[in-house]
Amino acid sequence: MSIYTVKKEFDWAGPVSERVVKLCRMFGVTLERLADRGPVHQCSLQIEPGDIVCITGPSGSGKSVLLRELEQSIPAGDRINLDDIRLPDDQTVIDCFDSDLVTSLQTLTAAGLGGVFGLVNRPCLLSDGQKYRFRLARALAMGRPFVFADEFCSELDRITAATVAFNAARFVRRARTTLIVATSHDDILMDLSPDAIVVKDFTSPARVIYKTARRS
Repeated sequence: MSIYTVKKEFDWAGPVSERVVKLCRMFGVTLERLADRGPVHQCSLQIEPGDIVCITGPSGSGKSVLLRELEQSIPAGDRINLDDIRLPDDQTVIDCFDSDLVTSLQTLTAAGLGGVFGLVNRPCLLSDGQKYRFRLARALAMGRPFVFADEFCSELDRITAATVAFNAARFVRRARTTLIVATSHDDILMDLSPDAIVVKDFTSPARVIYKTARRS
């Protein structure tokens, strides 16, 4: 088990206009206090190989910040982010996978991408939802110890999102790949069944809820 502690602070550095001063007075906030109350995003996580971590909370609460900080704490060669997966225009979907055909199909199925017409198409021509699932499949196929996904399954309809979350969770647990995602959609939590949930809101420190008790 490894412990990852991340912290990111942002200083308020906006221009002090007349409207800003008036607004602060309306709320009883001095400029000095405003400067001292920049957002702080931090958490400490205990992670085992094959764990699924879900960072959840409302939009704008800092989920993506925590995800990026956690990603940067992992050596570059041990991680992949779905946003870094390119969409080739010179290969079909199935030809983007180096493993044998059956293994490739299993990975694609785990990401919710199937059907012969989709698999023989070029990734750059897929629908937005299919492109997302292609990126997920490619990330899973790379075999890196850590996979990061911001706005996990947010581009998918909710039924498809639940199916993809369930199958991806089963895949990474078998492969002992750690999947760390951020999402504001809590409807997939049951299907994803994360080992740790990081609850992020606008004011309070992030709370970590583990599925099973962990030693400190």
